[in-house]
Amino acid sequence: MRMCSIASGSSGNCIYVGTSDTHVLIDAGISGKRVDEGLKKLQISGGDLDGILVTHEHADHIQGLGVLSRKYHVPLYMTGGTADWIWRNAAIGKVDKESFVEIREDEPFRIKDLEIEAFEIPHDASQPVGYRLTDGKKSTAVATDMGRYSEYIIDHLKGLDAMLIESNHDMNMLMVGRYPYPLKLRIMGDRGHLSNESAGKLLCELLHDRVRYVLLGHLSKDNNYEELALETVRQEVTMGDNPYQAKDFDIRIAKRDCISEILEF
Repeated sequence: MRMCSIASGSSGNCIYVGTSDTHVLIDAGISGKRVDEGLKKLQISGGDLDGILVTHEHADHIQGLGVLSRKYHVPLYMTGGTADWIWRNAAIGKVDKESFVEIREDEPFRIKDLEIEAFEIPHDASQPVGYRLTDGKKSTAVATDMGRYSEYIIDHLKGLDAMLIESNHDMNMLMVGRYPYPLKLRIMGDRGHLSNESAGKLLCELLHDRVRYVLLGHLSKDNNYEELALETVRQEVTMGDNPYQAKDFDIRIAKRDCISEILEF
């Protein structure tokens, strides 16, 4: 399997996961042009896409969805709640309704040689989900935009070879920053975003000997920076109640404005 972050952050998200035969995106929250540029670096084109998996309807996850659907006629997989919101609000422009493929939480489905399962995440959206993907031998997952994690989420993220998890903000930066107080409360709330500290604690629950890569994603432009997120998460892992140290694993940042290194596992 291959995984690559084309963009990840509060200004736009688009993650590629694929095999030699199957190519999917998780979200398309950047321009179609930027998606095409990212796919070119992966040596594929939009015409090779077999589907786009949508986590939820916020703009930083669907901005390029309509353009890609119209240009490449790629199926759009999402929950009924997400599809209904997008359709009612005309959020991605004119798209054939037949492009929408409704999926349900905890009901696996296939796109060619990938088995995919959506799972619930707590976020202030209509029916948001994360995704776990496997080719039968290796597995990965994308889990961002969640205000908290639970045993249910941990169960869906266990046994992975690679993962992208949210490390959105530093609590101190958020609290002293310029955001209005109601927005700070939303971000910190149970349906908001995971802090660096929470991301590290979640990772402590997920690590095992076969983990190859960990990507920290959806970093806030205003309330975080790469070195701080990495250091905080690594410290939580090393000091946490688990048998590992951070140096035992390849932990990286999913870049906001450029394509990350292609991870093969």
